[in-house]
Amino acid sequence: MLLEKKWDLQIYCNYTENWGGLMRFLKNPVILAQHLLRQILRPGERAIDATAGNGQDTVFLANLVGKDGEVFAFDTQPLAIHRTAERLKQTGIETRVYLINAGHEKMKDYVHGSFQAVMFNLGYLPGAGKQFATRPETTVPALQQAVELLSPGGILTVVIYVGHPGAIEEQKAVEEWAASLPQDKWDVLRCDYPNRINDPPYLLVVQRVDL
Repeated sequence: MLLEKKWDLQIYCNYTENWGGLMRFLKNPVILAQHLLRQILRPGERAIDATAGNGQDTVFLANLVGKDGEVFAFDTQPLAIHRTAERLKQTGIETRVYLINAGHEKMKDYVHGSFQAVMFNLGYLPGAGKQFATRPETTVPALQQAVELLSPGGILTVVIYVGHPGAIEEQKAVEEWAASLPQDKWDVLRCDYPNRINDPPYLLVVQRVDL
């Protein structure tokens, strides 16, 4: 089981873009999610990448938690686990990230305790075919498990794509789930791009605010 493999990350990855001297924190929902998580995730803490994909979010989280922290990265596709492992290896790392070749809806079968951050990047793995896209019947249970694992003040970020087959159904299910969260325990924020064309992805953020 790949859960036993751990990688340590040393190189800082900053995905915020400098556009003619202007720092574009809002250029896309991934950059915005990372900017928010930099405010709350500290060295020595724990985080989850619920959709490892090509490993970019995994690398980002591993940088933030430092050598004393932990990151658990999930993906059902062996190709995604392989790509993430290769990305981590290229940075000369050793102990920090657990790679788990399983669906994020099984999150609680593999992790225990509390986490300060969980990232979801929905949709499909680039280069692997849209038939492997995330689905509402597994995404919503995974989101529920994720918020149950959050520590007070912890943040869940969800990048939502709406341009591929099945995406609208997943979007609706995710938004209904988010709207059902009690406001005395959860702050829920939707960040989208009303001036952009071609169904741009957007960000959903949930923060645990109860103690």
